[in-house]
Amino acid sequence: MDTTLYVVAIPVILIGLLIGVISGYFGRRWIYGKRFEATQLEANRIVENAEKKQANILINAEKEALRLRSLGEKEIRDWRSEIQRQERRVFNREENVERRAHNFERREKNLSQKEKLADDVQLEIDGLKNKQLERLEEISNLSSSGAKELLMKQAEEEIQHELARLYRDMEEASRAEANDKARLILTNSIQRLSSDVVTDVTVTTVPLPSDDMKGRLIGREGRNIRAIEKRTGVDLIIDETPEAVTLSCFDPIRREVARVAISRLIVDGRIHPARIEEMVSKSEKELEETVWKTGEEAVLDSGVKGLNPDMVKLLGRLKYRYSYGQNVLNHSMEVSYLAGLIASEVGANVKIAKAGGLLHDIGKALTHEVEGPHAQIGADVATRSNVSSAICTCIREHHDDEMSSAESFIVAAADAISAARPGSRRDTVEQYVQRLQALEEVANSFDGVEKCFAIQAGREVRVMVQPHTIDDISASKMARDIVKKIEQNLAYPGQIKVTVIRESRSVEYAR
Repeated sequence: MDTTLYVVAIPVILIGLLIGVISGYFGRRWIYGKRFEATQLEANRIVENAEKKQANILINAEKEALRLRSLGEKEIRDWRSEIQRQERRVFNREENVERRAHNFERREKNLSQKEKLADDVQLEIDGLKNKQLERLEEISNLSSSGAKELLMKQAEEEIQHELARLYRDMEEASRAEANDKARLILTNSIQRLSSDVVTDVTVTTVPLPSDDMKGRLIGREGRNIRAIEKRTGVDLIIDETPEAVTLSCFDPIRREVARVAISRLIVDGRIHPARIEEMVSKSEKELEETVWKTGEEAVLDSGVKGLNPDMVKLLGRLKYRYSYGQNVLNHSMEVSYLAGLIASEVGANVKIAKAGGLLHDIGKALTHEVEGPHAQIGADVATRSNVSSAICTCIREHHDDEMSSAESFIVAAADAISAARPGSRRDTVEQYVQRLQALEEVANSFDGVEKCFAIQAGREVRVMVQPHTIDDISASKMARDIVKKIEQNLAYPGQIKVTVIRESRSVEYAR
């Protein structure tokens, strides 16, 4: 019975397995079919999107191609129009060239005819000239060489006269065109000093108790003298002068500091680099105080108010500055007094005139530090120090030939009065008279001079000539010749103005 059961169960199991396999096969096939259909749909959708994008790209490409084509066609049209314009211009130029060539040919023919005619006329003129020369030789009893010499002499005189006139005209034109440059040169030359005067005002002598002190100032292997020169910026000259040493420097402030420091070192007796440094520092501080007090006193004495402290300090520095042996601070105060007096007499602004007079040479306190004429330097410094423009104008113009205000004229006049009067500068009466006589002798050495006067302490020479002997052109030439002779034969500081005066007078009496 068990065996029969096994026989029946086995086929049933096999049939069940077969049915399961068949159903699994068809189930998977159905699932795969569904998936395939979904995949096919997705692929179709992707293909449709790609076709749409491709169509859009093609459309855009066609649009871009059309745009580029239109731009290219437009450029081609522009190029064609430009080429046409160029062709028209070339065609017009060719026509102009042909027309000009035709005109040149016609002119050339006319010129050749005129040249031929001129040659004929020249031959005729040469014949007439030869005949006239023969006739002139018969009339004047002069040979051709003698007449040529006479003509050359006359031509030389005319050429000299014409050259003198041309030189005068050119000089006047250049003076009118270069007025500013001439003014700058004039102010620079005025403030320059001769070698003798520079030597007098750039050195200071310090007395010594004995010549042994020279060795102590020099020090071992020269260390003391090197320390002094390095710290003060002056040259210490130790020579054979008994009981004295010389300090040389263009800066008067440095020279004064060195003088005070060396004098104190001599009194103290302890001379070595550390002591030198200490003494120079003390001297600088004391000199600063002295400069400030001196500037204040000058401002108070002159009655000028409201100056910047920097300007007061610069005024104090002028105490140690000399020009032609004249103390610049004393000269400035004197100019301030004179300018105030003149301004009060003529009705000008007294305050501006006094302040301009006091500050007119303020630039000389900086001429060793700043390049340029002292008038311009002083005006620039005053402008930076908030000094009024009217006073700055007086400072700037006090050496100019043209003034822009009455106060500038007054300051310039006061400056000339203070500087030009005899005795104001370091000079003896004998030397003063000799200089004036030398100038007058140079001017009187020329023919046609009637009178000559040296004025303004030798700064100007006025020459009066005979009007019937010297004409205007010759007067200009004489002024230049006198200047050249003065420059060659005389030694003088600054500059000398030569004025030649030609005057005609006609006098009649009614009886």
